[in-house]
Amino acid sequence: MLNLSYEYKLKPTDEQISEIERTLVICRKVWNYALRERKDWINSRKCPINACSTLSEYIVSTDAPYPNYYAQAAGLTIAKELYPELKTVNAQMLQQVLRKLETAFLDMKRKGMGFPRFKNKYRMRSFVFPQMLKNCIQGNSIKLPQLGIVEFIKSREIPNGFAVKQARIVRKASGYFVILSLECGVNVPEPVAHGFPVGIDIGLDQFLATSEGKLVKRPKFLAVEHRKLKLLQRRLKNKKKGSNNRHKLNQKIARRHQRVTDTRKDWQFKLAHEIVKDAGMIFVEDIDFRVWAKGMFGKHTLDAGFGQFISILSWVCWKQGVYFEKVNKDYTSQVCPNCDAHTGKKELNNRVHHCQACGYTTHRDVAAAQVIRNRGLSAEGRSVDIKEIACGGGLTGTGNSLVKSQRDRKKKA
Repeated sequence: MLNLSYEYKLKPTDEQISEIERTLVICRKVWNYALRERKDWINSRKCPINACSTLSEYIVSTDAPYPNYYAQAAGLTIAKELYPELKTVNAQMLQQVLRKLETAFLDMKRKGMGFPRFKNKYRMRSFVFPQMLKNCIQGNSIKLPQLGIVEFIKSREIPNGFAVKQARIVRKASGYFVILSLECGVNVPEPVAHGFPVGIDIGLDQFLATSEGKLVKRPKFLAVEHRKLKLLQRRLKNKKKGSNNRHKLNQKIARRHQRVTDTRKDWQFKLAHEIVKDAGMIFVEDIDFRVWAKGMFGKHTLDAGFGQFISILSWVCWKQGVYFEKVNKDYTSQVCPNCDAHTGKKELNNRVHHCQACGYTTHRDVAAAQVIRNRGLSAEGRSVDIKEIACGGGLTGTGNSLVKSQRDRKKKA
């Protein structure tokens, strides 16, 4: 199965906006009640069996089972008789809220994430319609349960052969959006290694450098809006919590942040398409950017959005049929891509690579990108035939032969 997600901006009426907000309130109540039920059960088991704690006590029966998703979904039917407002919302939608809470608890163990939090009226921002009609989209309008026919800005057509399976309504600072989950009954194989290889080195001095010598300057998305954000956030501390003025000011701040996010994502998509356009294989470093974000340049790292760009690049490669792979990141700036000699550690202010052994000189980031490309071509399990198809005959993926082929290619061009 091939799954895609398309996002469109909605143009709901005032009545539909009121219904969306009312649905978000009910979903928030279900989330908070289910989370409180789980926390009470957990807290009741913290006290030792032979002693009473001053912080917690047995507020839940000792033989009560853990309130997992299935138990809480069954209790949802009973709750509808006590609270009639739950009947006004799609039952599967409320089940999706409980399923999301179950996933949040599972992520604490398998991903090391924090304990789920209660949501106020601003933190619950989306809900899901898990089932959609076959012909729910007609032109630039979509038929949604409870909301009826809602107009949206059809920025791109839905591909032929895809069916709409789910719809998620999201409230953002700039309005309401719908994220459609599309499904097609075909299996698309992963791209195989073929064509011309390109290595990419990521950094803060230059956003990226390719093995072909292309340097892309790092745009400072947050710095453009930082002054305005600083002034707005300075005014925020004087506003009373819960007041309308504080809410309006928070909306202005959220719109500024969303502008930064949208600008960054748009630029990264365009850059990814430009890089993939003339490549058959893309190799990048296998870096945990969460470690970078905790260092001295954490603010600049988060502003650049390296992790998001790598995800976008891998998606664009898959879409265009270009092979994508991550390689070992260690010592990429300390190896000569021409002769594989170790050149020693370089200081950050040293932006030129010069090999004493062979005399090869180039930009430091370009040399690192060439090392990344060489490591990708010489990876284990890669057949010689694929290397010959990718770069020419007799190439090993490392050493002088690869660089010579690059020079010959530039001379012919």
